[in-house]
Amino acid sequence: MKNTVRVLFIALLFINGASHCFAQSEFSKWFENKALRIDYYLAGNADSEHFYLDDLREEPFWSGSPNSLIDNLDFGTHRVLVTDAQSGTLIYSRGFCTLFQEWQTTAEAQKLDRAFEQVTRIPYPKQKVTVTFQSRGRDGKFTELHQLEIDPAGIFINRRAMNTIPNYKIVDNGHYSQKLDIAFIAEGYANNQMDKFKSDVKRFADFLLSQPPFDELAESINIWAVASESDGVGPTNPGTGYWNTTATQSEFYTFGIDRYLTTTHFHRVMDIAANVPADLVYILVNTGDYGGGGIYNHFCMATSDHKLSHTVFIHELGHGLAGLGDEYYTSDVAYEDFYPLDVEPWEPNLTTLVDFQSKWADMVDNETPIPTPNSQKYANIVGVFEGGGYMHKGIYRPYVDCRMHSNNANTFCPVCRRAIARVIGTYSR
Repeated sequence: MKNTVRVLFIALLFINGASHCFAQSEFSKWFENKALRIDYYLAGNADSEHFYLDDLREEPFWSGSPNSLIDNLDFGTHRVLVTDAQSGTLIYSRGFCTLFQEWQTTAEAQKLDRAFEQVTRIPYPKQKVTVTFQSRGRDGKFTELHQLEIDPAGIFINRRAMNTIPNYKIVDNGHYSQKLDIAFIAEGYANNQMDKFKSDVKRFADFLLSQPPFDELAESINIWAVASESDGVGPTNPGTGYWNTTATQSEFYTFGIDRYLTTTHFHRVMDIAANVPADLVYILVNTGDYGGGGIYNHFCMATSDHKLSHTVFIHELGHGLAGLGDEYYTSDVAYEDFYPLDVEPWEPNLTTLVDFQSKWADMVDNETPIPTPNSQKYANIVGVFEGGGYMHKGIYRPYVDCRMHSNNANTFCPVCRRAIARVIGTYSR
């Protein structure tokens, strides 16, 4: 599969290179080389979702590829569409996920309303645009959630200088406009621990670039470290009664799950990340406890010093970067009926067989039975194995074991590796 990833990636570069000049001119036609940040709240309960605008802000870096403006992946529970107000031309789109949408599937969401911070960044438009936010329903279809009319010359776009935080380029493979830029931000590191933070980032970066398929695609990746200080060491842990004031206000026990480590202060996260070009934001938490979290095109989080930190780190990266779904079904989770079995999941490594041809059917040998017996005979081949997405029955994964399935796997399966390579290709065009 290693050679397959390389061939796929080279093919993507060849195809994308042919349209490079056209795409560059399209970007220059519609956008400035900076970002427009939209801060808002998603609020509601299990049955409702509402959009509330908070702020519009100019930021100095647009880190996405100018040659990948329209999203063809169809990943995520939400998406943003940007159209030129005068002509109606679609000029940018991107899919993403939210912590709010995860919360909607918990028991708590059946009983009360909550609001969650959200941020969407788009290239800074040269002319008036219509920005449409859509939400994917349980039927798999997108419907409009909210629409904004934005004048990029408007006087109420926030142009205040941001707080400058020391930052370092740990892996430098070229200009950010055609690389996947991963920004690590420090969480729970005190002022006198920034050497440790940089050393931790270097350790995780070395590990990442030694793992398939990232080893084959290493030249397409930049890695940054943003040294955001915290008042105390480590994250808040309500389960142990430890409360701390940190850079991003991270906490264990998200949705009542002890190992689920996230933050609901996403505006603050993106204030820190704005110091560098950041396609993917990774919050590195200074603790030896076990835990983490990852949400597609939102943020990833992992702890620094547990014996399984590297394993958690790369698993959560699978979520945050490539939209990979969890393939396990035996661990405690807060979600209830997360996947409807009569709808094909959007995640590239899960299927209900409703539309398996759109997934990894091309990677399954004709002799392999579907569903595939979960036995040693099929342990090292791509198949269709029942159990995944937090459910024992009705949902299937592509491999007996994978980094998205358990901590015992030492690599991503071929299906997940192909999905990761495809996503990295959208940043390195």
